[in-house]
Amino acid sequence: MTGRRRTRSTFLPSSTGPVTRKTVLSAGALVACASLAAGCGVIPGATGGSGDDTVKVMTWAPENTRATNKPGMPAMARAYARWVNAHGGIDGRKLDVVTCNESNDSVAAGKCARQAVKEGVVAVVGSYSQYSDAFFPPLEGAGIPYIGGYGVTSAEFTRALSYPVNGGQPVLLAGLGRELASECGPVALVRPDTIAGDELPSLLDAGLKAGKHEPARDQRAAEDATEYSSQSDRALQQATTDPAKKGCVVPALGERTDIFMDSFRRDREGYRPVRTAAVLGDVDQTVIDTSGGQSGPYEGAYITGWYPAAGDPRWGEMKKVINEEAFGDNRIDPADAGVQTTWIAYTVLSAVLEKIGSGEVTADTVRRTLDGGLEVATGGLTPRLHWRFQDLLASVGFPRLVNADVTLQVVRQGRLESATNGFVDVTKTLEDADVS
Repeated sequence: MTGRRRTRSTFLPSSTGPVTRKTVLSAGALVACASLAAGCGVIPGATGGSGDDTVKVMTWAPENTRATNKPGMPAMARAYARWVNAHGGIDGRKLDVVTCNESNDSVAAGKCARQAVKEGVVAVVGSYSQYSDAFFPPLEGAGIPYIGGYGVTSAEFTRALSYPVNGGQPVLLAGLGRELASECGPVALVRPDTIAGDELPSLLDAGLKAGKHEPARDQRAAEDATEYSSQSDRALQQATTDPAKKGCVVPALGERTDIFMDSFRRDREGYRPVRTAAVLGDVDQTVIDTSGGQSGPYEGAYITGWYPAAGDPRWGEMKKVINEEAFGDNRIDPADAGVQTTWIAYTVLSAVLEKIGSGEVTADTVRRTLDGGLEVATGGLTPRLHWRFQDLLASVGFPRLVNADVTLQVVRQGRLESATNGFVDVTKTLEDADVS
């Protein structure tokens, strides 16, 4: 790497200070970037420090499945790579993003992890999988860090090589429960009958308990169900047992939430009014619009999220990249929590590469940089992120959880908007969660 001309990345958030773009690519390098942007041309096992100034990473997510799909995450990763490669790379290094369809399947998740090892990637960045028992062992065996997973399982907050950027399902459900405790009578939770789904009731109940509310009634449903009439009817029964106070129904079914609401709209006519509530990622503005907007079942609903609302100007840089590198790609929705998480995860990767500087980039140096006290500013989209051992929230049972902040949004007149200013820290609420 000695003698290599270096330029600062243009992709760190604006809060890190003004950045001057420098064009450092030769004509030959520009041709190589064009090839990468088109998705043709992979340099096997290439890493920064090997002489070709290329850093290889992987992003995986389920696509084309009957259950959860997150195609925007790998699409966002590729758009990010095209952008940085067209503007000098990250600290002068090109970025090579390998993607993998996790297929919402444990076998496929394991295959993606083994492919990451075979490809020699230095990190898995901005990915989604609920099969942590399948993908963590291969990554850990090769020492490959997992940066910015979606946080769908508790393992992402306990494994040593995991570097989460948000609080995942734990903070969303705990934060939602804390808010509903003072707003709701009986609470009914409808969630998938999966290993990841089994963790949700205790998290919601932790928030309810913090507000001196009784636990939620738990309703299981098949992960790939095509209708939810029985679960909807049962949830309405459970939420209307107290005539003195309006109950709440909380669907936590991922992409299937809108299917549940189809059944809910039909069934609710025979019951007293109830309020609905959900977590961002299960519900967004598109879902609210298609379910009836102001006259739909989400009016007045509380929605917890990890980040500021999609219309917040702090998302401006991400939207700029999407407009310039993925205009017309309907897989990438800037309001999608998976796309947002991928953006923040790659912001962390950029900061790591900036910190490494002219040194060799390997899975080991990436991991040591993350463990060495690196602090990452995300332009106000999250608190400053750092993974120092003394700062980890081990006391709440999630030793890798470094960001326990949530945002609270509410549906008013059919529009999703912020209900409070800033973030709400749910660390104390999580202390009562039992996910063992």
